[in-house]
Amino acid sequence: MEHMVDAKLLRENPEKIKEGIAKKKADPALVDDFLRADEEWRKATAELEAIRVAQKKASAERNIEEGKRLKGEEKILEEKVGVAEVARNSSWIKIPNPPFDWVIKGDSDADNKVLREVGEKPKFDFKPKDYVEIAESLGLIDTERAAKVSGSRFAYLKGDLVRLEFALGQFLFETVSSSETLAKIAKDAGLEVSDKTFIPVLPPVLIKKEAMAGMGYMERGGDEIYRLEKDDMYLVGTSEQSIGPMHSGEILDAKELPLRYVGFSTCFRREAGSYGKDTKGILRVHQFNKFEMFSFIEPEKSEAEHKFLLAIEEYLMKELGIPYHVLDICGADLGDPAAAKWDIEAWLPGQKGGEGEYRETHSTSNTTDFQARRLNIKYKSADGAKFIHMLNGTAFSERPLIAIIENFQTAEGKIKIPKILQKYLGKEEVG
Repeated sequence: MEHMVDAKLLRENPEKIKEGIAKKKADPALVDDFLRADEEWRKATAELEAIRVAQKKASAERNIEEGKRLKGEEKILEEKVGVAEVARNSSWIKIPNPPFDWVIKGDSDADNKVLREVGEKPKFDFKPKDYVEIAESLGLIDTERAAKVSGSRFAYLKGDLVRLEFALGQFLFETVSSSETLAKIAKDAGLEVSDKTFIPVLPPVLIKKEAMAGMGYMERGGDEIYRLEKDDMYLVGTSEQSIGPMHSGEILDAKELPLRYVGFSTCFRREAGSYGKDTKGILRVHQFNKFEMFSFIEPEKSEAEHKFLLAIEEYLMKELGIPYHVLDICGADLGDPAAAKWDIEAWLPGQKGGEGEYRETHSTSNTTDFQARRLNIKYKSADGAKFIHMLNGTAFSERPLIAIIENFQTAEGKIKIPKILQKYLGKEEVG
């Protein structure tokens, strides 16, 4: 079984792997646990193979008694190998994907580094309001009735806010379905990548345990996932969790690469550990909609593809006219699958009583071959079948709606619609 961190790397360079996962605040002893279990498994496997060779010899020499004795030993060793393999896999699956060497070490999300600030923050001749006050006054968000129906951290989105969300989707699909636009984004970012377009997909939101486990979110962070116990099925927290397993157990043709998808799904998160935080509005909810980009690509091209996904995210934000900054995520703030991650945080001028603050709207991660190994997804190369690299990137969630409301608010309590979206709504203002 090879469907986790490369066993060869773990055996040949354990100290490097220990150093890497320590950046993620994972226990380096996980590597030692695996190596001990791996040694037991390899030893038992070698003994079993030796018995089988002896069996063949006994059969060729027609030594019936010796064959019976060896058959008994083989059965015992098969059980031993099975037990050793379970122990090996149990320790193996706990090891997160080591980050790239250049990833910042850090102790928490406070150590994430701002790479750049983009866009001009709006100047108001009035004290800016937060989005909840504006949207509720316009009848665009109703959390009180949602609480009555579903409980806390749910909301009804209504009227033009719904139309605005679908306008974001139309804008996105036009962007990633145009090879000409993608080529321009790549050129402007100084990247030499394919201009191949993204395939739209509406994925299932309920997935099997093996699919969720294959994506690598259950060992650490599993408390965020909703599980339907009766069916042993899981609700996705992001489209990538059902897009990635689409090709599990497959060998992709190199001619198809890069294979790019853009998915839309309703997502579900427990928001464990966020008690008391962002309890009003739609910034941190149990259910939300999200457009997600996903790429399958050759290993040598994945770092450029990662930069490309970020460039697309930045293009979308620039076209909307929303000020933002880009964060380089430190090791301590990386999830198990990611080898590197960048976030975009939008400027929300109405937060903190009108002082404003940055809040996350996008992220993009390169999971290298970590998820591909767990899902057994390969591609045909000149040197045979190899594990592919998998990447994901937020296109839009509902958080950019918050940024639009706050950055484009008027003194009269209305919302100007970003110019790029006006054609989809047929108006220039909400309210």
